[in-house]
Amino acid sequence: MKVERPGTGDDARSWAPPYWGDEGCTFLALNRNKRSLAVDLASGAGKAVFADLVRDADVLVQNLRAGAIDRLGFGPGAVGALNPRLVYCSISAYGGTGPKGDRPGYDPLMQAYGGLMSITGERAAPGEPPRPPVRVGTSINDMGAGLWAALAVLTALMERERTGRGRLVETSLLETAVSWIPYQVMAYLGSGQVPGRHGSGTPMNAPYEAFPTADGHLMVAAGNDTLWERLCHAIGATGLLTDPRFKANPDRVRNRPALAERLSAVFAARPTAHWERVLDAAGVPSSPIRTVDEVVADEQVAVLGLLRAAEHPRIAGYRDVALPVRWDGERPATRMVPPALGADTREVLAELGRTPAEIDALVAAGVVAA
Repeated sequence: MKVERPGTGDDARSWAPPYWGDEGCTFLALNRNKRSLAVDLASGAGKAVFADLVRDADVLVQNLRAGAIDRLGFGPGAVGALNPRLVYCSISAYGGTGPKGDRPGYDPLMQAYGGLMSITGERAAPGEPPRPPVRVGTSINDMGAGLWAALAVLTALMERERTGRGRLVETSLLETAVSWIPYQVMAYLGSGQVPGRHGSGTPMNAPYEAFPTADGHLMVAAGNDTLWERLCHAIGATGLLTDPRFKANPDRVRNRPALAERLSAVFAARPTAHWERVLDAAGVPSSPIRTVDEVVADEQVAVLGLLRAAEHPRIAGYRDVALPVRWDGERPATRMVPPALGADTREVLAELGRTPAEIDALVAAGVVAA
C-alpha cells in the first residue's frame, strides 16, 4: 500500500515524458501491484487513519527527509508502541546521522558524493583535458537502496518469527552508493592510487571492454588466460600470444593501451554480427552494444517473459518490466497496474472500519483524497 499526500501524491507521478500524458514513466515503472491511499498526515484525522494502518501492519517503509516522520508522530519509537511486531524500515539520503545525516538527496547527488561518477565515463587521452563527469544511466542508488531494504526487511521478518518482536531497519542512498564500488575502494586501500575511469573496461582484466567494429561496437569479455587464447585464435591474431606484453592478465592490464590498439584494428575490419558469430563459436563471451528498442524486441527477453502486458484504463498497449525472479519457473504477474492517486482510499478506509458516511466526511474535509 502506497500512502501519498492528497493533491500531488508521489513526486514521481509528474516525472513523465510528454507521450505518457499525466502518467509518469518512473511512477509506472515502480508502482505496480500497489494500492494508493491519499491521506493528509499533518491533520489529526489523517494521523488517526495512519495509526490504524500501523496497528495491523507487518512492515512500514518510509523515506521522508530525516526528522520529518518523527515530527508527524510516527518515528520508530512511537510506532513501536502501537505495534511491537512491526518491522520499521527507514531509507534516507545520507544515513540519518552524522554531519550530513539530515540533508535531502537524490540519486545523482549520491552518484557524485559516493564516488560512482569519478569512475564512470571515458578516460581522457594523453594531452586532452579531463572528460566531464558521467552518471550511471539509471537510478542505481534509488533502486539499490530499495533492494537492500527489502533484503533487510525479510531477515527482520524471519527473526520476528523467533522473537515475536519487530526491528528497526535502516539504509541510505549513500551507503548503497559506496557498496557499489568495493573493488575500487579495496584497490585504493591496497595501493594508495586513486581509481579513475576506464570507459567500458575494468582495471582488473584485459581485454574486457568494447571495441569498435565496422558498423558499431562489440563488448568482449576475455576474463581469463584461457579465453584470451581462444580470442586470439578466433580473430586470427595468434601473434599476440607470443608478445610478452600480453602473456598473462596482469601483463595485459599493464599494457592495456597497446593491447586495445591492436585489437581495435582487427575488430574494425568486420561488422559486429560477424565478430559475434565468430566469438560465440569459439566460446568467448561477447555482446553487441544494444539500444533500448533492441532490448524490448529481443527474442531472449521475450522467452524469459521480462515484458508483461496488462490491462490499463488509460494507456493502450500497456506493458511493464517484470520482476527479475522466478519461483518454480513462475514469474509473478502484474495483478494491478500502478494506481491513480487515491484510487483505493475508500476501500482501505472501509477495511479499517470507517462507515461510508465517515469516509465521505473525511473526503469533504480534505483529510483524504479518493
